[in-house]
Amino acid sequence: MVEFVWPWLFVTLPLPWLVRWFLPAAATAEEAALRVPQLNMFTLPQQQTLRGVKGGRWLLWLAALAWLLLVAAAARPVWYGAPMELPVSGRDLMLAVDLSESMQTEDFTVNGKQVNRLIATQVVASDFIERRVGDRIGLILFGTQPYVQVPLTFDRTTVRTLLREAAIGLAGPATAIGDAIGLAVKRLRDNPQGGRVLILLTDGANTAGEIEPIQAAQMAAEQGLKIYTIGIGADELMVRSLFGTQRINPSSDLDEKTLTAIADATGGRYFRARDSAELEQIYQTLDELESVQQEAQTFRPQQVLFYWPLSVALLLAGLVALIKGVRR
Repeated sequence: MVEFVWPWLFVTLPLPWLVRWFLPAAATAEEAALRVPQLNMFTLPQQQTLRGVKGGRWLLWLAALAWLLLVAAAARPVWYGAPMELPVSGRDLMLAVDLSESMQTEDFTVNGKQVNRLIATQVVASDFIERRVGDRIGLILFGTQPYVQVPLTFDRTTVRTLLREAAIGLAGPATAIGDAIGLAVKRLRDNPQGGRVLILLTDGANTAGEIEPIQAAQMAAEQGLKIYTIGIGADELMVRSLFGTQRINPSSDLDEKTLTAIADATGGRYFRARDSAELEQIYQTLDELESVQQEAQTFRPQQVLFYWPLSVALLLAGLVALIKGVRR
């Protein structure tokens, strides 16, 4: 069906008639009189005169139709389709991704190419987001400071796009795990309990922020927020130096004890991702989270139609102006 967003604009339909009625007509230029002995040569045939009057009426009707279509376009007609049910699981899922400087360590492999931890996270998490049909998903990026990059939304494409556009160091060089959890609690506390989940991914320890991670986890537990923590980073990495190739542990700064305590305090679980395969397996496990049923939500597809009456109105107005110009 077609509806008008601003139907009150139809009250302007009599406006041209009111202007013509209350405003004085434009003054015609006075011409000098011409004296002639007889008027026969200036007499027009009756049929031609009637045609002129009839043609003027047609122009009037065309102008009136153009005005009607112009007002209809301004009233913004919209076509609404049949209601469609949206799949809704009732789960509010927030992702918190670490953007600290240590995330640039290249100890992951994606499609046979050595990449840093953030790129591996972006690739695997993007596939995870795509599978979350029916969930409202949000995105928090944190470093020295956390901030909400995407609020809770059903628009998974936007979440994936903004996650892929995240850059290391964008939120500062340090890691504020506690503040990231606190921000998630603030964003999710007004949502129904039972379907609120935070997935926090980091490769280090809490080195910044005003809230301690355990304290933030206790706040989350009080609000019914379940936290799943993921520690990312390989256990060993071969690097070249002046003394030859050395084997180092690139995840020596990872605070697994705190991440485990955060998950346990909220009824969640701690995962360890040493490579892309383990990271993918973790997200597949997270796919099995229990959903909370809610009332189905409906969506009506809509399409704006104002350009159709607007195009016809401009065409008719141009036609009227062209005919009057030719007659002159």
